[in-house]
Amino acid sequence: MGFLAGKKVVVTGGGGFLGRAVVEQLERKKCQIFVVRSKDYDLRQPQESRRLVQETKPHIIIHLAAVVGGIGANRANPGKFFYENLLMGVPLMEEARLARVEKFVAIGTICAYPKFTPVPFKEKNLWDGYPEETNAPYGLAKKMLLVQAQAYRQQYGLNAIYLLPVNLYGPGDNFSLDTSHVIPALIRKCLEAEKNKADSVTVWGTGRATREFLYVDDAARAIILATERFNRSEPMNIGAGFEISIKDLVGLIVRLTGFKGTVIWDKTKPDGQPRRCLDVSFARREIGFKSAVSLEEGLKKTIHWYRTHA
Repeated sequence: MGFLAGKKVVVTGGGGFLGRAVVEQLERKKCQIFVVRSKDYDLRQPQESRRLVQETKPHIIIHLAAVVGGIGANRANPGKFFYENLLMGVPLMEEARLARVEKFVAIGTICAYPKFTPVPFKEKNLWDGYPEETNAPYGLAKKMLLVQAQAYRQQYGLNAIYLLPVNLYGPGDNFSLDTSHVIPALIRKCLEAEKNKADSVTVWGTGRATREFLYVDDAARAIILATERFNRSEPMNIGAGFEISIKDLVGLIVRLTGFKGTVIWDKTKPDGQPRRCLDVSFARREIGFKSAVSLEEGLKKTIHWYRTHA
């Protein structure tokens, strides 16, 4: 019997993109799963965190719920992203410690790292500067969960851990052109241009920025491994351990979608953080995690999903 067998596990954001993948893999662990959706518990209201914990009486909370989006959404909603992400996490961890929950798994974000972090990003560099401006409010709100987790472990003995996943992608992602991240936005633009016989697509920035991407099922597997095996105060990177320029990513998606037109770079729009790539050696050493799905394989699966669901 594994660590999770028989445990009641609350997954906030369990109906979301990452949440669905986590819940699907948890179902194999013989645990009781309680999926938290915003229509049932609006965690932006602190009293709802108390009601959730009192009604579900969990052994473990995996906190995935977040208000998220790409560069455009972050630029348009800095106050909302800061305030609502803070409210969704801080009161919940407080209620968890009051109820003596066995373990709290907080999911942070790569946006918490400083703008000019040396590549590959090491966990020890997390406090070496201010995050990239376009997503700093979101990144800092999620980063406060690390501060809270470490403080609560020190003072109250709460077994709270903090994970830092890179940009995720995969089937079931958010493909809205207003709020999506770069991969689903590019896939949608290329497929719609192909369908409409458009001769070009427009992409934000210069293409010089680099990013690291992790397939959603790999991310879910890492979160469950950490839930089972990781019990320390240090933050842990969750990623694939590679970087690709946005220009090369666009070229790959253009090839895989079959788009034959021209890519126009809108250099009036921001690139975001110049480079992103994680050092994933800590996760490999501590929980035995290594990504299994290559970027090209994952993109093919994501493109196929969008073709069949759009």
